[in-house]
Amino acid sequence: MDRRRYRPRRPIPSPPSTPSPPLHSSSSIPRNEWLYDVFINFRGKDTRNNFVSHLYAALTNVRINTFLDDEELGKGNELGPELLQAIQGSQMFIVVFSENYARSSWCLDELLQIMECRANKGQVVMPVFYGISPSDIRQLALRRFGEAFNNNTDELDQLIYMALSDASYLAGWDMSNYSNESNTVKQIVSQVLTKLDKKYLPLPDFPVGLESRAEQSIRYLRHNSDGVCLVGIWGMGGIGKSTIAKVIYNNLCYEFEDQSFLANIREVWEKDRGRIDLQEQLLSDILKTRKIKVHSVEFGKAMIKERLVTKRALVVLDDVSEFDQFNSLCGNRNGIGPGSIIIITTRDVRLLDILGVDFIYEAEGLNSVESLELFSQHAFRETSPIEGFLILSRYVVAYCGGLPLALEVLGSYLFKRRKQEWQSVLSKLEKIPNDQIHEKLKISFDGLRDHMEKDIFLDVCCFFIGKDRAYVTNILNGCGLHADIGITVLIERSLIKIEKYNKLGMHDLLRDMGREIVRESSPEEPEKRSRLWYHEDVVDVLTDHTGTKAIEGLVMKLQRSSRVGFDAIGFEKMKRLRLLQLDHVQVIGDYECFSKHLSWLSWQGFPLKYMPENFYQKNLVAMDLKHSNLTQVWKRPQMLEGLKILNLSHSMYLTSTPDFSKLPNLENLIMKDCQSLFEVHSSIGDLKKLLLINFKDCTSLRNLPREIYQLTSVKTFILSGCSKIEKLEEDIVQMKSLTTLIAAKTGVKQVPFSIVKSKNIGYISLCEYEGLSRDVFPSIIWSWMSPNMNSLAHIPPVGGMSMSLVCLDVDSRNLGLVHQSPILSSYSKLRSVSVQCDSEIQLKQEFRRFLDDIYDAGLTEFGTSHGSQILDLSLRSLLFGIGSCHIVINTLRKSLSEFKQKQT
Repeated sequence: MDRRRYRPRRPIPSPPSTPSPPLHSSSSIPRNEWLYDVFINFRGKDTRNNFVSHLYAALTNVRINTFLDDEELGKGNELGPELLQAIQGSQMFIVVFSENYARSSWCLDELLQIMECRANKGQVVMPVFYGISPSDIRQLALRRFGEAFNNNTDELDQLIYMALSDASYLAGWDMSNYSNESNTVKQIVSQVLTKLDKKYLPLPDFPVGLESRAEQSIRYLRHNSDGVCLVGIWGMGGIGKSTIAKVIYNNLCYEFEDQSFLANIREVWEKDRGRIDLQEQLLSDILKTRKIKVHSVEFGKAMIKERLVTKRALVVLDDVSEFDQFNSLCGNRNGIGPGSIIIITTRDVRLLDILGVDFIYEAEGLNSVESLELFSQHAFRETSPIEGFLILSRYVVAYCGGLPLALEVLGSYLFKRRKQEWQSVLSKLEKIPNDQIHEKLKISFDGLRDHMEKDIFLDVCCFFIGKDRAYVTNILNGCGLHADIGITVLIERSLIKIEKYNKLGMHDLLRDMGREIVRESSPEEPEKRSRLWYHEDVVDVLTDHTGTKAIEGLVMKLQRSSRVGFDAIGFEKMKRLRLLQLDHVQVIGDYECFSKHLSWLSWQGFPLKYMPENFYQKNLVAMDLKHSNLTQVWKRPQMLEGLKILNLSHSMYLTSTPDFSKLPNLENLIMKDCQSLFEVHSSIGDLKKLLLINFKDCTSLRNLPREIYQLTSVKTFILSGCSKIEKLEEDIVQMKSLTTLIAAKTGVKQVPFSIVKSKNIGYISLCEYEGLSRDVFPSIIWSWMSPNMNSLAHIPPVGGMSMSLVCLDVDSRNLGLVHQSPILSSYSKLRSVSVQCDSEIQLKQEFRRFLDDIYDAGLTEFGTSHGSQILDLSLRSLLFGIGSCHIVINTLRKSLSEFKQKQT
């Protein structure tokens, strides 16, 4: 259907010449033309006090400049110039259809203008159907305005009919399909941000007091633009330093072409590649490319100085704890271009003095009014306490002392609880000294329903922050902790958060609170604690052989070059040890000393050439032996029924995978960068529950066993960088669950013909083809059909071989490709197929095969019972012109004539 043109009832005034705040727009319209990001069109009577108010608050919370229309604000019967300017000056429109929407001439007048803008300027319109369906809107339009449209009478009614009808077909949200209105609002806001290409960082759901606290810093920065400006935000953990930095960033980001927000620097810095990862992120953000590779910290420092010295950038360094962190990322003031701003958040004010920052903002707690509002938002989902809870709420607010995190945690904990429970909580709070923040937060821990939830929380605090949620869930389920529901409860209680890439995270205060709970169980004797993570404590226990059965988890991290070693006897008394992480730790002696309850073994740099047979592993769920010295995993196959995750990455001496015959429940096999690996054991075909295979950068691997293609459960298959693998078998089509195939930079030159038959594959990277299968497959098929067109530059754009393909030329060498691909059955408009055959016999054979492929008739001879079906279909005038030789064409005509005679 052609795009309909809407003629407004009156001329639309030109937008004002006053420039609006800078706004990045993907539209072709200059960004300084937009007065608003979003214009909300709605019927106030239906949605003003519910859905629209929630939507408006959510949009403004992420700093989307939103015009909220309300017909009751208008004067007279026509739209005024200011409102018309607002419509034309809005980049996007959200039209909220409701029960009484079409009864408002004001709403309909706005809708006409909105659809006119969409037709003329391409502005985005997103409908929301609240209490009414799209079909209801179409029926209503037909009843009220359809007669004028059909009879070509009243012009205005015709335009209204078209506007309502067309808007009802646009992609949007039918609220009857969504059970949770709050989640739907978040989806709408996310979609708006995506379409606007916003750079803003998300803020908390209830941003109480944030703007006022950021205002002073923003004002200072806008009036001090010479040179490079350093600003420090200092305060205790949980006071909101990072959130204030986000507010400042959101206010200033569009005044800079280049921006970067490096979060959680102190935590990331402690990881193996943390320093390099941060340098790569900074360079990638500023240079706007993901291809940056930093080989060492010193190399990264030099690259940052060289590449960023001319850039005027806005950079936020969040949670800096050491001078070396700043030095490695920004060098000094002269390491980044003039006019740049660097914002640093830290707990250490002395660090800011050493850096010589220009301005320090000491983050302050919320005042009593703000605290009550923030607490009420979490405890009651209202801006103030509900009736009967005001005095109790004031007691809690006073106790929290303006600490936003404490207000959030306690508010969430008290949500929907009875007065008696509140009083019990307050009574307990009175016994905890006001200056002990950790003990305040412990109230939420004490409120957990059972010991399993508490164990999960403590395990995450001590061992699993930053780990993948599914990975941790598997391990803790192996410990019998029912982590699927347990982690969900902790998220609900604001004790754990799910961060980017599904990683587990929590605020530092909560982490420290959990660790303090463990430490307090035995302040003077660490060997009697349930978990050990503090380096000195672990060294003492292992050196003195004082371990006890109280210890359930232990982590020790050493540098790769470390030669520190311990006797295995130090683990002998840790009979209940279930979680063990040893990074580059040497253990000598009898490995039978290790606990028989281990569920998680993470041992980077495992020192032995194979796993000792007396090392009890039958309860393991995850075995992570990255950077090991293994040449062979096990001398004999081990029956490990519980093992789900096996990671042997970067094991440089490993030449073969283990025998998998006794690992029936393995789900993830990760062997990245095993450069000596040249053999995959054929028993891999026994792994019926395997979901992930990752052989990335195994440069010695030449062949894959045929059995690997029998794995119908595998979803992700990664072979990128396996440069000696030259072929993928056609059997790959048997991997029916495969959704992701990543095999770039291999020796494979030909895409398996059968791959295009895969129904589930969603992403493919192979033979220089990369992208979603729906985009890549047409190009692959086209390359098969046109052997001389090998260059990607000659492949038609996505959709070029879509259902519109009419003519197909194939020579005899490629006939097999046609029948192995779904091309004939997929292209409904195909009318001409020209096939160059070598003989009349081949011509007849191929003719039968083409008919069989197109009509799925199963022909073996022309005279079959399926003949009448084919005759009916052949009446579509589908033409086969086989070969270019006159004799061949005559032969085809004769065959067709004989075929028809047999059917009559």
